[in-house]
Amino acid sequence: MADFSEYTGPSAEWLALEATLPAMPTDLSVAQMKEMLNKSREESAAQDMIDQGLSSVVQMHDHTITARDGAVLEARTYRPAGVPISEHLPVFFYGHGGGFVFGTLASEDATCSRIVSSRAKNNTPVVVFNLNYRHTPEHKYPVAWNDFEDAFVWLHEHIAEIGGISDQVVVGGTSAGGCLSASLTLMQLRGENERLAACPKIAGQILMIPVLVQWDHYAPRQELLKSPELSSYVQCAQAPVLPLERMRLFDSLLDVPKAEKGTGDLRINPGNVTAEDVKNLPPTTLGIAGNDPLRDEGLFYGKHLAENGVPTNVHVFPGVPHSFRRWGEKLPGSKRWDQLMSEGISWALSKPTAGPFEIHSEDI
Repeated sequence: MADFSEYTGPSAEWLALEATLPAMPTDLSVAQMKEMLNKSREESAAQDMIDQGLSSVVQMHDHTITARDGAVLEARTYRPAGVPISEHLPVFFYGHGGGFVFGTLASEDATCSRIVSSRAKNNTPVVVFNLNYRHTPEHKYPVAWNDFEDAFVWLHEHIAEIGGISDQVVVGGTSAGGCLSASLTLMQLRGENERLAACPKIAGQILMIPVLVQWDHYAPRQELLKSPELSSYVQCAQAPVLPLERMRLFDSLLDVPKAEKGTGDLRINPGNVTAEDVKNLPPTTLGIAGNDPLRDEGLFYGKHLAENGVPTNVHVFPGVPHSFRRWGEKLPGSKRWDQLMSEGISWALSKPTAGPFEIHSEDI
């Protein structure tokens, strides 16, 4: 029986930072929140590009992708400066977080560039592919999932154009992007989408603070815990950044048809996979925040994969909330977060063997 309460916190570092943060407005509409947060994220990314010297070490190329419904999607690739397209590199296919509501192409420039820069310094260069999938409330489920799958197919159809290696594509993302990545990997394995199944098998997945089940179908059933009160849904109900109230809002905006919302719909609930479903999934890295309602489903997903023969690499950042990385150098765990994403790519491409379920605690 499981008990992950030791990771909840909050940590002293988080409490010190939280005391300096301005109160978030509580009377904004979804549209106003989207405008404010997207603007803030883009400004922060642009400042990081300058302050961290990323603009000079990364070359960016923009792309347009036609989705299955005819919509045009934005995408951007990032590769080390001075490395020509003719030099083919592994690819990290990245999906941003934001509750399926927030995020733009430019809001992820610094995140994607840091991965490229870090790996270039370690002589393991990579191309990062950043997709701006469509968001709620304008676009309901399954639009973001369709966009992610269509962009993955487009990537393989244009792999030479972006200078990538088709059998060395690792997928991953943060929060909502982690969900889309886990779903994409599972759907390719299941073979129900012929175009997706025809692509080379995904080499690995990196799931950072992922949402893996929808509200009504919480994967970590109470019987898996020593006590119902130990659930992260209980312990972290009022956690900063992603309290349960906000989770409910994000879930409602997806407007998933009732017929598709059951536990059997693994496309939207990849965390509910059976032992048979996970066989042959690629190596999986998980980065989990300790003071996050999503903590348990991430840990139980890693445990389920490990116990069924999938190589797993599970890390917990104790005492910090969902999306703590947005505060950058103000929290010591941010640097390790970046390292974990970069290392996860190398680890997946090394074709590791499966082992027992282990949780690596990142003491920050």
